[in-house]
Amino acid sequence: MNEKLTERRIFTVSEITQDIKIILENSFAEVWVEGEVSNFSAQPSGHFYFSLKDQLSVLDAAMFSRANRDLKFKIENGLKIICFGKISNYGPRSKYNLIVEKIEPKGIGSLQLALEQLKQKLEKEGLFAPEHKRPIPYLPAKIAIVTSLQGAAIKDILKVVDRRFSEVEIIINSVQVQGEGAKDEIAWAIADLNSFNETLAPREHIDVMIVGRGGGSIEDLWAFNEEIVARAIYQSKIPVISAVGHERDWTIADLVADLRAPTPSVAAELVVPKKEDLKEKLEDLSLGIKRAVLEILKTSKVLLENTQKKISLLNPVTLIQQHKIRSDDLGKQIYMRTLHFVRLRETEFRATIEKLSSLSPLGILSRGYSITFKIPDGLIIKDSKMIKTGDRIKTKLHKGEIFSQVTEVKQNG
Repeated sequence: MNEKLTERRIFTVSEITQDIKIILENSFAEVWVEGEVSNFSAQPSGHFYFSLKDQLSVLDAAMFSRANRDLKFKIENGLKIICFGKISNYGPRSKYNLIVEKIEPKGIGSLQLALEQLKQKLEKEGLFAPEHKRPIPYLPAKIAIVTSLQGAAIKDILKVVDRRFSEVEIIINSVQVQGEGAKDEIAWAIADLNSFNETLAPREHIDVMIVGRGGGSIEDLWAFNEEIVARAIYQSKIPVISAVGHERDWTIADLVADLRAPTPSVAAELVVPKKEDLKEKLEDLSLGIKRAVLEILKTSKVLLENTQKKISLLNPVTLIQQHKIRSDDLGKQIYMRTLHFVRLRETEFRATIEKLSSLSPLGILSRGYSITFKIPDGLIIKDSKMIKTGDRIKTKLHKGEIFSQVTEVKQNG
């Protein structure tokens, strides 16, 4: 009896639970588990706790904040998911659970699910409603562009603008368009341009903003599917044209923007009319005025002839003379009014041409302004912080250019 007692191994509760934990974690160190989410809870610490269930069983699960930090979609009760992790044992309560490292929605990609969830949320709030969309101004004098200076999108936009109407003023707010921090940069740039616009006189306001980038995968374009960017576009007081990717690519930004362009190049075409088309339209208007004047003269001539016929039928000499005088007066009035009408249209036509000419950079230079570029990269110098002593610069005047070397830099503030 005593011999058997000395051979008996007695475990403590903690030892048993620890051994179970080791066995479980070694046996189920890497497992994929499929189930439906229930009892989901997101804690202030950032940890997620929920249960996975099927028709017969329930398995408790935990996903700690370090693992769920980059989760794109929202976990909700009833969502069918596939989890990767390990089975562990929580010693104090002798309860095993699944420690989740990765989650995938079953039957749909995580990015696609996140996109659909955000679409539903923003649509309910009215961010896509047509009544909130503002008209895009015709022939804007100043256009802002939010994109990357290193991407193909900015080159395409500037090429189209230069070809169609080079006198338009362009403001570029360069941002990162993909990767970590891109969504914050894009949202901040949109808000920053709106703040800057409030400091300008009304006639100097930014008329329209193009926000976008070139094509890529859904991951590359994801910054334009972020909620912070959608809300920045919605809150913008400057009308926004989204130009993200290719024609087949649709993002949240496209749904919120006032106008969606299939590509950056098309965005430039939509917002900037061709100068040749404007000239043709002005010529058509001028021709229409001339035709209207001729029609007035023709009608007046017929009226005069009919009046003379009526007078001749009455035959009294005095009556005929009076009607002739009235007819002459009527002809003079018609002629004077027609001449005034033509001169008024000519004045409006010239004013339009002068407005177009005033937008030309050469016109601005002719009033005594200049533009200074950094050599050799050609960047326009807007701030003394962009240059240092010894740098070479080029100053473009109305007539000619000056090349200089910086000997001293003074900065305000």
